[in-house]
Amino acid sequence: MNMPALQENFPEPTVFVVDDDDAVRHALSILLESMGIHVATFDSVQTFLDAYQPDMPGCLVLDVRLPRFSGLELQEHLSRQQVNIPIIFVSGHGNVSMAVRTMKAGAVDFLEKPFDDQMLLDSIQRAIELDRQSREDSEWRSQVRERLANLSPREEEVLRLLIRGNPNKVIAHEMSLSTKTVETHRAHIMRKLGVNSMAGLVWIALASGQYHEVPDQLPFNTPAGGLQPLSVR
Repeated sequence: MNMPALQENFPEPTVFVVDDDDAVRHALSILLESMGIHVATFDSVQTFLDAYQPDMPGCLVLDVRLPRFSGLELQEHLSRQQVNIPIIFVSGHGNVSMAVRTMKAGAVDFLEKPFDDQMLLDSIQRAIELDRQSREDSEWRSQVRERLANLSPREEEVLRLLIRGNPNKVIAHEMSLSTKTVETHRAHIMRKLGVNSMAGLVWIALASGQYHEVPDQLPFNTPAGGLQPLSVR
């Protein structure tokens, strides 16, 4: 059973610009729209928060100094709320310590005004790609967990022992089952999870983030390259 390829379920990415300078917002709107990039502008942190929803894909171009709430405070607020929108900081009053602080907190870039348009566009493209990958990974993990939820308690117990690298005979002895019964459970687990190898089972366990029984050394290689469709061979 193969999982369908991940569809483009997310709406068009938007660059959310938060800057209290009317001229900057206007210039960025013209620049981004000329490149075919959807843009929404805000003059304060509060107006942005009133309009933004975490399911909106894209990135945030954020001025450091803003009235009432600063860009740094918005970054901290989003982090506390576990909202992972990529942030590009821009500032006319930046310094090294401020740039280091924002980057350590997860910002994609820190640009000083006046910045080069191409440099900003490159940062935005990188941020949008990071957001896309993050959302796709999150969607895969959600689908993986849905499949794992279909396992019976006995099948989940067998799975936990399998991903430790235990052979069927050892599992049968530990669970007081016949080897044939363990083999049947294993076949059902693979069918429900849409894989046909031990590497696939371990990959699902790792991708879900719910299993920590995977040993450092395994007698097989797990799929490389990040999350991918679940038809792992």
